[in-house]
Amino acid sequence: MIGRFRDGSSGAGAFTVRMPAVAVLDTRGHDAAVPTVPTFDEIYARHARFVWRIARAFGVPAEAIEDAVQDVFIVVHRRLPEFEGRAAITTWLFAITRRVALAHRRRGARCEPIVAEPVGTTDVFAAISSAQASAIVAGILDGMDDDKRAVFALVELEQLSVPEVAQLLELNLNTAYSRLRLARAEFDAAVRRRRDR
Repeated sequence: MIGRFRDGSSGAGAFTVRMPAVAVLDTRGHDAAVPTVPTFDEIYARHARFVWRIARAFGVPAEAIEDAVQDVFIVVHRRLPEFEGRAAITTWLFAITRRVALAHRRRGARCEPIVAEPVGTTDVFAAISSAQASAIVAGILDGMDDDKRAVFALVELEQLSVPEVAQLLELNLNTAYSRLRLARAEFDAAVRRRRDR
């Protein structure tokens, strides 16, 4: 399903969640330095695609991706009054998304690749190649254990730095680099096996 995000861009599995914005009150007095906490609508508008991609990186099945992302934003809406702004909003969203994604994977089936339809169907061969490449990558990622898959997807697909990934996953930096090295080796070996067939 192709839809539109609030900023007008299209995305596979796009959807809209309508919930009221949450007001955050300063109960610590006027002198307290209060971090600015965004409203629910602001969080959704800025970070829905991030949540969607993280859920996919953690293997939420294609048929469950919209439900998983909606579940994340239900948790965000419920817990936003507790968010004090001590961590980056993306770190908080990542932690929620990871828990929701793992719950959906326990309930769901094998992850199927989601491929956005091309804007124009003039280049059918390119669209088919893209779909096949996505299916191959999804199949290889499905074969990895969750620890390596998370690091690989966040670095290689999300283009986050290894230190950022280590912080998000609460890993020692050396552990994050080690998992990435092992995941890359596993990915390369899987690609070689496919090529040799």
